[in-house]
Amino acid sequence: MPPSPEPRRVSILGATGSIGASTLDLINGGGDRYRIEAVTARTKVKELAAIARSTGAAYAAIADERLLGELRHELADTPTRVGAGPGAVEEAARMDADWVMAAIVGAAGLAPTLAAIRQGTVVALANKEALVCAGELMIEEAQKSGCVLLPADSEHNAVFQVLDADRIDAIEKIWLTASGGPFRNATRARMAAATPEEAIRHPNWSMGRKISVDSATMMNKSLEIIEASHLFPVGEEKIGVIVHPESIVHGLVSYRDGSVLAGLAAPDMRTPIAHTLAWPDRIQASSRRLDLAATAQLTFELPDEDRFPALSLARTAIRAGGSAPVTLNAANEVAVAAFLDRRIGFLDIVAVVEDTLACVGTVATDDIAAVIMADGEARRRAEEVVLKRSERAP
Repeated sequence: MPPSPEPRRVSILGATGSIGASTLDLINGGGDRYRIEAVTARTKVKELAAIARSTGAAYAAIADERLLGELRHELADTPTRVGAGPGAVEEAARMDADWVMAAIVGAAGLAPTLAAIRQGTVVALANKEALVCAGELMIEEAQKSGCVLLPADSEHNAVFQVLDADRIDAIEKIWLTASGGPFRNATRARMAAATPEEAIRHPNWSMGRKISVDSATMMNKSLEIIEASHLFPVGEEKIGVIVHPESIVHGLVSYRDGSVLAGLAAPDMRTPIAHTLAWPDRIQASSRRLDLAATAQLTFELPDEDRFPALSLARTAIRAGGSAPVTLNAANEVAVAAFLDRRIGFLDIVAVVEDTLACVGTVATDDIAAVIMADGEARRRAEEVVLKRSERAP
């Protein structure tokens, strides 16, 4: 695929989050190489307006309809068009752009991501839920439209860069690395007493609260296994997880001739984002540089699935098919929110997900409406499970 002409037209779905901030940092360092078509946010209206103003975005959309008046006021003296509500966010996704960053967290990102994919553009996926909840649909629609899906997660992006897509049958194993989070060496008893403040204290990455908790439970790897099963059609059994506390090697691919290719970089989300932003070219990026001599050593170990049972839930959901991954994701979001609100304990998070998977039936998810219905039912049931556990808490 030839490189896009400059300036490259860019839309950022989820511009006020950490991924959006990293993307904007790269774009701001690119001079006149990029033109911002659309930016979106959920509720951070002043931050969104500041981004739209500083970048000259053609369109700004806030997901919360109640904030339309405030957004209009903030951008009244600019040429930026504004909109509010889910439809406005989807309109932003359909803007005529060469590259779209899909970074809206949660199920709210499903419809906008699908809208961007159907435009047939290049879509950088930083929204795990797009493939976790609707992977088959997203991949099918990308094939229909000619959309190029590029993984922006560090692990999947590393695999993408070293995977020989023309020789899938030569792959023996894909490895996604995990830092192990703040509780890598903690006992179950220690984790049972963990506070939200401890759980979000990631040793290597600066991330939002929810994804930091996912790292602490290793549910993030569970979700990434599901993602990888859609991005890299090798079969779930060929996708593994290995703990690598230095977060230098992000993904590995083992081939049948004994070769192992690895993607290495300093733990900085600007690196994978820069790869997708410039694809198929490469740009000068402001991301941290890897110094292997300073790192001194790289360590690897297999994850302890007795202490981190979230890992096995991904395979349970993949094998169940249908809406099972939707249920897993929705129940996890509910459980993490409950933990951050101190309604349940740290170990209850994965237990809530497991209990919800056990009590919610699996249905077909052939379209976004079915996914959203399954998501809503899973959240309702997960809230019931959370309530029961919170009532039993001492």
